[in-house]
Amino acid sequence: MIVETRIGSDLQEAADWLQRGELVAIPTETVYGLAGNALDEQAVVKIFEAKERPLYNPLIVHVANSGQVSALVQEWDQQVQALMDAFWPGPLTLLLDRSPAVPDLVCAGLPRVALRMPDHDLTRLLIEQCGFPLAAPSANLFGRISPTTALHVLDQLDQRIPYILDGGPCMVGVESTIIGREQGKWKIYRSGGITQADLELVIGPIEMITQSDMPVAPGMLPWHYAPRTPLALNEPPPDSGDRIGWLRFSTLSPLVPGEWQFVLAPDGDLYTAARRLYAGLHELDALGLDYLIAESVPEKGIGRAINDRLKRAAMVRPQ
Repeated sequence: MIVETRIGSDLQEAADWLQRGELVAIPTETVYGLAGNALDEQAVVKIFEAKERPLYNPLIVHVANSGQVSALVQEWDQQVQALMDAFWPGPLTLLLDRSPAVPDLVCAGLPRVALRMPDHDLTRLLIEQCGFPLAAPSANLFGRISPTTALHVLDQLDQRIPYILDGGPCMVGVESTIIGREQGKWKIYRSGGITQADLELVIGPIEMITQSDMPVAPGMLPWHYAPRTPLALNEPPPDSGDRIGWLRFSTLSPLVPGEWQFVLAPDGDLYTAARRLYAGLHELDALGLDYLIAESVPEKGIGRAINDRLKRAAMVRPQ
């Protein structure tokens, strides 16, 4: 269905659309999300349809406060509470055993629900005003570059959703870290805005499991976050004369025209690189070049999440 898509900052208008079972793109500290009532299966269906997202890929449910969690999960223990106290609101998603209140479609039929509390005042106010949690994957077409501004959302979802709530640029810039327990052991299913080292200070050792063709958590597919322009990772430009764009970490390359390059972190800071990652990919993708080359960043801290996104963006999506 084709609809007029508006961008605005009217909290009441956003809440009205959501309460009518429609979709709204919402700002968070990580990326913009495509939100619908998490407890309304028809609204959840619209999320999958608007994104062209496969039904086997579960969604993250966003809450405004820890009080909303109890209706969505069976129970939680002291370690889970310690994680909530340390990292909520913030870019951490917890996989917990779900209650019957959560529709199967939200979790792709799996026994756990992915929950997080976004660190964005406008979106938490919106959830409180709606009176229900919001299911919200990234507000982009499935497999494409995630949006970190309202205009990024409009570029991909124009005429698919009625409203984009503009909360400014996202301050973290990569998706949340997703963790859960299997047989009593903590595992990271997606690296993100909270580092493994930060988590281990709270709950001890964690194993990294980040890819699956049949995901048990959002963001685990091996191909994702991709521009329309073909992208390679760390390959030098060929001598063929093709028009090549480069996504660089901290310095320009003398081998490529300056207008075909985007530097993630002129200050060399990995958090700057994370915040600018998707903006850089959007900008280079819009140039209509033959293909793009992305330079890996240092594999430490949030750099692991950046490299994870780049590796997936460079993967060839199965037909």
